[in-house]
Amino acid sequence: MADKQTQLHAARLPAFSIACWVLGLMAFSQLLIAGMALATRFEESQEVRTIVKEVPKLIAVRVPASVSQGQSAPLAAVVSRPPVARPAVQQDPPPPSPVTTPTVADPRAERLLREARQARVAGDFVSAIVKLEEAQSQSPDDPNLHYELGLVHELMGVFDIAAAHYEKVFQMGVTGAGALYEKAATKIRDGFEQPDAMLGKISLSRVQVFKDPDNENGERVILTIPVQKAPGAEVDLEEISVSIVIFNRTSRGEIVQLEDQSWTSQQWISEPCDWADGEETLRMTYTIPPQDGQTEHLFGARNYYGQVVSLLYGETVLDVQAWPRDLAAKTPQQRSAGTPADAAFPNSSDALLPDFDPNLPLFPPLPTE
Repeated sequence: MADKQTQLHAARLPAFSIACWVLGLMAFSQLLIAGMALATRFEESQEVRTIVKEVPKLIAVRVPASVSQGQSAPLAAVVSRPPVARPAVQQDPPPPSPVTTPTVADPRAERLLREARQARVAGDFVSAIVKLEEAQSQSPDDPNLHYELGLVHELMGVFDIAAAHYEKVFQMGVTGAGALYEKAATKIRDGFEQPDAMLGKISLSRVQVFKDPDNENGERVILTIPVQKAPGAEVDLEEISVSIVIFNRTSRGEIVQLEDQSWTSQQWISEPCDWADGEETLRMTYTIPPQDGQTEHLFGARNYYGQVVSLLYGETVLDVQAWPRDLAAKTPQQRSAGTPADAAFPNSSDALLPDFDPNLPLFPPLPTE
């Protein structure tokens, strides 16, 4: 019995060993496969991969009003365009610097030019030319001197010499002549008008003089100066100007010209002046401030005496009215031949009318109920 059990135990030993070896081989194989898998995954993790994904883009589509109200509308393709670079907004260029008149380099020539201009305005053309030619000895190529010589010769009616001076200024260009270049070019382009070309087109009407000696701020005089333009007359309104020279009488009997222009104020009654109805009116208020006793003792008392009113078109005097008449001899201008003789006498009054309104000197006072 014991031998039989021993034999059976001996027979089981090889089978058990074989089973152990088989299990060991299987475990080794699994370990080997797992190691190879880990090695392969490690190698794949070292590679750089590019993954392309398609991301859907949401596009907002504006639904027409007809569709939102339940009406059918044809389907349209939605087009998505890439952003386009917009052009930069262009800023306006800075305004050009204004062209100015060049200054006279030589001080002596500048003084002579200033004196020549004063002589030209006073009507002394010969003296103006002498001073300008003397100034040219210092600055022969100065555009101011050539342009002034052109003005003087134009007023004298010597148009060929005037054109020659304007041509010299024009040849200097903007660089050399500044603002005088455009003025000279205009003179050459438009030509010259005869001094009496504007006669009959614009003139002075009768000047109204209102005196108010009892004004609390001093003696006051109000002048209303109507300027008339003929119907259909073509004139440059910017060239029209009015010059007023006031004269006072002192307590010593002297007739002196007013020098302190701060005592006067001028205003056109209707602005802008377009002469649409054929007439525009300039109003001038002149007030003599009260004097203290010491000043009156030294210089004498002053009272308004009269005025000389001149109508100018550019540099040409077209009409002059002097009141009193002897004042015409104290000014270089003379009354134009085209003005009626009776127009030189203004309407004058030593006292203001009852209920006179200085702000409306041309209109009678309104009746009161």
